[in-house]
Amino acid sequence: MTQKVALITGSSRGIGKATAIRLAKEGYDIVINYVRSKSAANETASEIEALGRKVLVVKANVGDVEKIKVLFQEIDREFGRLDVFVNNAASGVLRPAMELEESHWDWTMNINSKALLFCGQEAAKLMEKNGGGKIVSISSLGSIRYLENYTTVGVSKAALEALTRYLAIELAPKNIVVNAVSGGAVDTEALKHFPNRAELLEEAKTKTPAGRMVEIEDMVDTVMFLISEESSMIRGQTIIVDGGISLLV
Repeated sequence: MTQKVALITGSSRGIGKATAIRLAKEGYDIVINYVRSKSAANETASEIEALGRKVLVVKANVGDVEKIKVLFQEIDREFGRLDVFVNNAASGVLRPAMELEESHWDWTMNINSKALLFCGQEAAKLMEKNGGGKIVSISSLGSIRYLENYTTVGVSKAALEALTRYLAIELAPKNIVVNAVSGGAVDTEALKHFPNRAELLEEAKTKTPAGRMVEIEDMVDTVMFLISEESSMIRGQTIIVDGGISLLV
């Protein structure tokens, strides 16, 4: 596996960073993508290099198709291949539906939904060169249930999950496996932007049937399973990792 390459978008922190480090430990060379946190991206790169793996750091807003093309051109130039694409980058405006503006909708849908389509197209071209690959997206429970102030993100994640199903079918002949992982509340940097963060965390801690809230490593473990050969017959699915909380009324 020494030559395999993985791209993780939004990998300067949180679930993306943890996934990048785990993949590096498994022998992958890593492409780190970020849009704002240059210092955090470079810190992640240093940790990966310390593991003896090659790393490419690329600044690119994955909500912009032209920036996506440049990102994949750099990957092709540096490595000439791509084996795993973890579609992790996410953003969104957290407001009630009646307070949303067109710019809020466009920003969120571009980064959370459009990015999977156009990154997926470019990833597939590189994966085809080496006989296939794996694509895993990160979703959330807001795609299937109401969360306060979550309209734009929830709808964009629902679109991401639908697109996961379509790509799974159309990319299957290229030996590209496409799935998603949907997490319950995870205490990451992103959650700090939620106006009702404390309430979400308290509910996750006290009501999750598994007895604890979801940790970053729970999400990473599931991503790693979905890129393994053991999961090759799982296609177009969204695996929910929430300790059972979504089963409660």
